[in-house]
Amino acid sequence: MKIAIPTRANVVDDHFGHCEYYTIFTVNEEKNIMKTETLAAPQGCGCKSNIASVLREKGVTVMLAGNMGDGALNVLNNQGIKVFRGCKGDVRVLADSYLKGFVLDSGIGCHHHEGGEHKCGL
Repeated sequence: MKIAIPTRANVVDDHFGHCEYYTIFTVNEEKNIMKTETLAAPQGCGCKSNIASVLREKGVTVMLAGNMGDGALNVLNNQGIKVFRGCKGDVRVLADSYLKGFVLDSGIGCHHHEGGEHKCGL
């Protein structure tokens, strides 16, 4: 299994589409992290980039994220990537918490406003 986390300075970025990079954890069947790698984030909106297909090609099946809009959520889900929103903190601690069953999806996402710009409307 592979877990991806939108990251900025080794913590979960508050918004999927604005992260510096993705931290990707490779996990074995015993739920131990075996490998950590990073993937540069594309510029621009996460839902309109090809990042979901790139993550899928790398074998990612889980995304632990801060916030994201419905467009990005749908694109990731369509690639077979299960998304958990509302995540915070150090990416390694978060990944370990997920593997222990302590992470749930908040069900809260970001919303867009007129003019096509993305704003978080929590």
